[in-house]
Amino acid sequence: MTIGVLALQGDFDAHKKRLEELGAEVVLVRKPEQLDAIDGLIIPGGESSTFLRLLGEQGFQRLADFVRTKPTFGTCAGAIMLAAEVQNPPQRGLGVLDITVLRNAYGRQNDSTILTLPTKLGDAPLEQVYIRAPRIERTGPGVEVLAEREGHPVLVRQGSTMAATFHPELSDDTRVHAEFLKLVKNGKK
Repeated sequence: MTIGVLALQGDFDAHKKRLEELGAEVVLVRKPEQLDAIDGLIIPGGESSTFLRLLGEQGFQRLADFVRTKPTFGTCAGAIMLAAEVQNPPQRGLGVLDITVLRNAYGRQNDSTILTLPTKLGDAPLEQVYIRAPRIERTGPGVEVLAEREGHPVLVRQGSTMAATFHPELSDDTRVHAEFLKLVKNGKK
């Protein structure tokens, strides 16, 4: 199983280390043609508008084709990228998750926080690291909510796509990445 981590910005190295810790082979994806050689992709945090600029139109289209056919997991800015609708300000998304996301909804960098909240990924609460996090304002009928913060979804899954508004790669808990690897494994069958 080969997992790509989009390595244009953000803490892609932390995702790489976590995936390797869980036994996955990892490729840092910097060119669109690398998408052809992977079974799943993580779009890390960073700045979603910067992702759009760095990808360009051709890269965006190749990424859009990939996320519609293969398992993908977006964290923070990656969640914004996967959304059907983006607000504050409005911007283009890949449209693969039937969610509406409000950018920077929990405040500025100095409003960042770490919370431990319940999740559907086991009995133990999950540590969640929020850094200039977006908030999921709406979920469509096909979206499963796996964790919430103050009544808003923070970890969701729809088909073979997952998104988290927090940074699971910055926690010691491996459950979120393990759940994504299950999606990739099931997607290969």
